Formats: sequence, C-alpha cells, structure tokens
Amino acid sequence: MFRKMRRFKQQISEEECKRILKEEPRGVLSMMGDDGYPYGIPLSHYYSEEDNRIYFHGAKEGHKIDAFKACDKVSFCVYDKGYRKDGEWALNIKSVIVFGRIKLIGDEERAKDICTRLCRKFTDDEEYLKKELTNALPRVQCFELIIEHMTGKLVNES
Repeated sequence: MFRKMRRFKQQISEEECKRILKEEPRGVLSMMGDDGYPYGIPLSHYYSEEDNRIYFHGAKEGHKIDAFKACDKVSFCVYDKGYRKDGEWALNIKSVIVFGRIKLIGDEERAKDICTRLCRKFTDDEEYLKKELTNALPRVQCFELIIEHMTGKLVNES
C-alpha cells in the first residue's frame, strides 16, 4: 500500500525516526482540504512511545476539524535542526514522514493528559501548566495520529 523509499541508502532506522518525533517540537500536518486542495499546517506535537501515536491539540472547530471529519487520512512531516560537517556548507537534515489516520479525542481526562504532556515538552513551569489547563482546556480539541507507515531519511543539501 505504501511506497518503498526510492533513495533507500539515505533511510534512517525506525529508532532514529522515533527519536526525532520525541525530540523535535513541531512538524507539518497535511490533510485533504476544501475542494481537493491539500492543507498543511505547522503544529506542535507529542509522540508517545507507549502506544506509538502522535498527539496534537487545537481548536474545536475550523478548517482542520472539517478536513478530519471529511477524510481521516493524513501525513505528518518532522525534521531536525540538521548539522554541517567540518568545512562543508551543506546542511544534513534528518526528516520523518508519518502516514496514518486521525482520531478526535472526546474523553476530557485523556485530553488533559495529552495537553499536560504537550506543555511539558516546552516548559516545566507548573504554574503556567495549571493556568493553561484551567483556562484553555474546555476550548481544546485533542486528536491522535494512528501511525500506519513511517519512514525517515538523511538528506544532504548539496
């Protein structure tokens, strides 16, 4: 069903893909938008090793939610900061592409847990977390990406 990587010599391991998903704060979630146009948006995410899923949060309504309801198939791309080898100008970047299906999360306790984990990816400020959970949680829709296929590769920009 999913294509094999054409440039397989650049492929990185599944473990390296998971490391990138855990460590990098943001990626681009792409879905089928209005009138068949692709719709991609940058989002912060939380990757859970326990269930091999990616979690997000956002508004309870809008283009993204409408797109999910029309078609649950999505892709998510994350890439690292990259590095340069000594004496070279070209950046070496590791990227991960995930294909899967989006599921909206209705359970409030689960949403609270997801939002807590997302927040802790960026800060350990407990006062900020408490304030966000109190003020914003009722307006937040959490959703999970159920991973069906994942590949990653190392690309040299030269």
